[in-house]
Amino acid sequence: MRSWQSPVVPRLAASGERPRVFDTASRTLRPVGDAQTGAARMYVCGITPYDATHMGHAFTYVTFDLLNRIWRAAGLDVRYVQNITDVDDPLLERATATGVDWTELATGQIDLFRADMEALRVLPPDEYIAVTEFIDPVVELIERLAAEGSVYQLDDPEYPDWYFRCRHGGGIGTISHLSEDEALAVFAERGGDPERPGKADPLDCLVWRLERPGEPSWDSTLGRGRPGWHVECTAISLQHLGPRFDVQGGGSDLAFPHHEMCAAQAVAATGEPLAEAFVHSGMVGLDGEKMSKSLGNLVLVSTLRAEGSDPMALRLALLAHHYRADWFWTSADLAAAEVRLDRWRRAAARPAGEAADATVSEIGAALCADLDAPAALAAVDAWAERTLNGVGSVPGAPADVARAVDALLGVDLNPAV
Repeated sequence: MRSWQSPVVPRLAASGERPRVFDTASRTLRPVGDAQTGAARMYVCGITPYDATHMGHAFTYVTFDLLNRIWRAAGLDVRYVQNITDVDDPLLERATATGVDWTELATGQIDLFRADMEALRVLPPDEYIAVTEFIDPVVELIERLAAEGSVYQLDDPEYPDWYFRCRHGGGIGTISHLSEDEALAVFAERGGDPERPGKADPLDCLVWRLERPGEPSWDSTLGRGRPGWHVECTAISLQHLGPRFDVQGGGSDLAFPHHEMCAAQAVAATGEPLAEAFVHSGMVGLDGEKMSKSLGNLVLVSTLRAEGSDPMALRLALLAHHYRADWFWTSADLAAAEVRLDRWRRAAARPAGEAADATVSEIGAALCADLDAPAALAAVDAWAERTLNGVGSVPGAPADVARAVDALLGVDLNPAV
């Protein structure tokens, strides 16, 4: 599937420094990216296209865009893969509730997501894959897991769906650190079916749902049906990145069950870990509540853009929060970002200013230290303040800082047209 147009990223001298990020599984900061091969491989779970693009989505994809950019600045060859869950229960339920064909709903929301990512200057994935165009490889993975005894068919005369044995490939809590009781509660909240009769384990997850009346389905050796949620990401990531890729990324709500199930399936299928590190961004809420369509409290990138907000101010508003923090969006976030953007642009427009090297190094060092975007922003703030106050007279220094801000933070300091 087509992704979106990539912004032009200014070239910087390769730093050679690998970033360290927080791995949810080990609860440690780990260097990511292969210094020996000069490569970095990342899979970030994509949207289910029915409420794109709210600020929680944007926070996640801007977070992993920072990692992509700092890897590139280190001179690594980055391979980035992202999926689209363009057939799943929430999408079908939304289509039914709104009276819109599910394919039309998905297509429109994916187009909107592309436009928002392009406006926010998020680097596109090398492979952008919809599950509906990846059915055969998903079926092949399920067949492989079935042959090894890791998948079974439910003894249900009406809907004998296929399930993955969650204990194969690793125990519950290996990434999320949830207890059994906590896992059961979260599983039920996030699309699982722990109460379904006939399952070998309440936490076993659906990998192939047999056809129901009125639902989309595909022919397969497993019976006519459609994939479960977790197995699609396992199949896509293994085919396009192989096992032991560097980073599996997404929002913190994906640590369980999604990433744990994907990781367990990969180990069961290959005998190797899915990823070296599992990295999660925080949740973004509004007025003390998690953003959700049901609560009617989504703040959409497209709405803010339509109201005249500069996408670079939106990006700066997101970068002002550390990626692992949970936080609440307010109008003050955007107002502060607009003031910051104006100050940076005024400093960058000067023909001369304080030398750039120290500030550029501070930005890179902050991002290498667990993607500390707030610290990177503070470094640019200090440089801009000094330059606007007439400190320094190095010709071209403002342009050098602007190039680094563009390359590393993804913020274009050219005035909005």
